[in-house]
Order: sequence, then structure tokens, then C-alpha cells
Amino acid sequence: MVADVNTRSAGRRAIPENPANNLAIAGIRLPVWNKILIAAMMLVAVVMPFMVEDFTVFQMTYALVFAMAILGLNLLTGFNGQFSLGHSAFFGIGAYTTAMMMAHWDVAFYWTVIPAGVVCLIAGFLFGLPALRLEGLYLALATFALATATPQILKYHAWEDLTGGVQGLDLDKPESPFPDSLSDDQYLYFVVLLVAIILFICAWNLVRGRTGRAMIAIRDNPIAAQTMGVNNAVYKSLTFGVSALYTGIAGSMSAIIIQFVAPDSFTFLLAVTFLVGLVVGGVASIPGAIFGGFFVLLIPNISEAVADMTGRTDAKGLSWAVYGVFLIITVYVMPAGAAGLLRVLVGKLARRG
Repeated sequence: MVADVNTRSAGRRAIPENPANNLAIAGIRLPVWNKILIAAMMLVAVVMPFMVEDFTVFQMTYALVFAMAILGLNLLTGFNGQFSLGHSAFFGIGAYTTAMMMAHWDVAFYWTVIPAGVVCLIAGFLFGLPALRLEGLYLALATFALATATPQILKYHAWEDLTGGVQGLDLDKPESPFPDSLSDDQYLYFVVLLVAIILFICAWNLVRGRTGRAMIAIRDNPIAAQTMGVNNAVYKSLTFGVSALYTGIAGSMSAIIIQFVAPDSFTFLLAVTFLVGLVVGGVASIPGAIFGGFFVLLIPNISEAVADMTGRTDAKGLSWAVYGVFLIITVYVMPAGAAGLLRVLVGKLARRG
């Protein structure tokens, strides 16, 4: 009996603690720097929309949408070790849930976000159940099939009245309730910012709790995690569902911002875009998703501008080459992503202090 109790206690202690909770560099605890960085980022996030034009505000808003989707993928891949190439499907499901509720049933946009997330949570959990038997490249192949099939399913003529078929659905742009102080784009920016803050706080608490340690244990060694009493099947399915929920909410906000959804907007290329943002921002880094979101939105635009400067007729194809160069340089300079580079810079700053 005593041995059994000791074994269970050891199993509970064996789930790895998150080292970031107690890590210190040169005597200065990282949470102090985290608070400074978070305060600076929040100040910039609140002030910036009043200092730039509406189109730039729109770009910032959509970068936050990408950041939320990348965060969802990071929970699955970075913290749980499940590789997905199909998150564009959940992004599309969330967007279409919001679009259909707004277009067909005149539901206010803010009431559509949670249902979109719940639908994607259920879809992700159900997809995660059969995917439990798949790992690595086989799981990637299954999610790739999901990404390629979803646009075709949305085009299917049987439910064309709901989805709009190939033509998609047009939505009305939400109007600012404070027209004298906030433009429509600024209003949507702050709505998305509020949703993003909530999601990031929830993810931060999730990965730092017992559930997060179980997720990380499965990622590091699933056999050892199972031996320690972690129910791999439950945690992997739930992680898939929560990841889909985050991506679905991002898709919902995307439909609200762009006021349009169409099947060809949610292709496999979008899933690759999320993966690029994940790697560039930093795998298993929650703040890195923000950098990844801005990277995947702004760098393609910068690449097109650089290609247009050449005056070549094939500037569109050249822009992809420029984008590839940007990506190679970024990965070379930041092999651990933006979050890894930030940790290195903070470490150097702390040692000098």
C-alpha cells in the first residue's frame, strides 16, 4: 500500500515543471523583464491605431488574427508535439460559422465568435480521435488531406444556399458605436485586440498548469508520460480541440474584418502560412506568435514591393523568390525564432546589468 502511494506521488512529481517559472539570469528573474516587455507592447498596441491611417490599422488587426491562429497551432505542435498541416480547415470552419450566422440569421458579429470557437473545438476533438493512431509524417499527411478537402466541401452544391458555394458570402462591416472617437477600423482593431489578449492569457495559464505540463510530457516522451499516469489519448484529443478552437476564433474574426468568405481563401497555402509563422515566431513560445503573425502578413507585402521596384513583367513570381530570401535570412539569423532571439538579448542585457 505504501509503495503504491509512493509510486503515485512520484508519478505526479515526474511531470516536468515549467522552468520559466523559476528561471533567473544573472540574478534577475525573467518575469521582471516579461512585465516590462508586456507593458511596452500594450502601450504600443493601444497608442499605435491613433497614429497611423486606417489601412495600416487594418493590417495590424489582421496580423493579430494571424497571431491567434498561430498560437492555436503552437499549442498543438510546440507544446504537445502533434504536427498539423490542416489548420486552414479550422480557420475556414470558424470563418464560415460566423459568416452564415451573420448573413442568414442577422446575428450580431460579437455573438458569433464563441459559437465559431465551439464548433471548431468539437471538429478538432473529433478529428483528433482517429488521429491518435498517427504520429509524425503520417499525422501531417492526414491533416494535409483535411486542408485540401475542406475548400471542396465548402463548394459542394448540396449546401450552396448556406455557404454561398464558389461565390462565397458577403457580410456587412460592423460600425463603430463611437464614431466621433473611433473609426470603424479602429473599433474592430480594439475588439480583436481584446479577444487576442483573452486568448493569450488563457494559453499562458494553460501551459503553466498541470494540463500544460502533461502536454509537454507527452511531447517529450509519450511512453514515459503514459507510465507516469498521463492519459495520452485524452490530452492529445483535447489539445487538438483547443488548438482548433483558437484557430476557429481567429477565422471568425477574419470573416468579420474582411466582410467576405470564399472556399478558395482557406487553401493549403494558408496552413503553410501558419506553419511559417510558428517557426519564425518560435516553437513552444506564446509571445512568439505575435511576431509570427506580423511576419506572415507584412513580409509578403514587402516582398511584392521589392519585386515591383525591379520593373520586371514577372514581378509576381519574383516576389515569391524575394519572400524565400527573407525567410532564409530570418531562419539563419533566428534559428530558435524571434522568441529565442529575444531570450538571448535579454540574457545579455541581464549579464551586463
